[in-house]
Amino acid sequence: MSKKIPFETTLHVRDTCLCLHVQRAARALARHFDEALRPVGLTNGQFSLLMALNRPQPPAIKPVAQLLAMDRTTLTAAIKPLERQGLVRIDSDPDDRRSRLLALTEKGHRVLSEALPIWTNAHAEFDAQLGAEVMEDLRASLRMLA
Repeated sequence: MSKKIPFETTLHVRDTCLCLHVQRAARALARHFDEALRPVGLTNGQFSLLMALNRPQPPAIKPVAQLLAMDRTTLTAAIKPLERQGLVRIDSDPDDRRSRLLALTEKGHRVLSEALPIWTNAHAEFDAQLGAEVMEDLRASLRMLA
């Protein structure tokens, strides 16, 4: 027979679990940015991915996956709809035919340019709500955790 955990323990975990609080906050932020970016047809994850590709030279999959804290398979799956929409192009690396390079298309640059002011305004709402100092402390703390 298994031992039941007291309900007080459940309340303690609810109130102190860092994973739970970060997940809840991440979901709330995702909903906020998804709604804001809807007019340009992007989710917050797609915006982050397109921004990660906005570089002087097209990056390989591995550094993009590392930046976004994704495994390569998940990144590849996330790229496919953007490729179908004509926002991203996948090219063979001329120096290593086994490697793939990810590039924004002209349409991808255009959509990203339309999305950036929306993202900026959505971020400003949080900055105003929580204050610049709290937001910077939060960013610093999240960078340390990552």
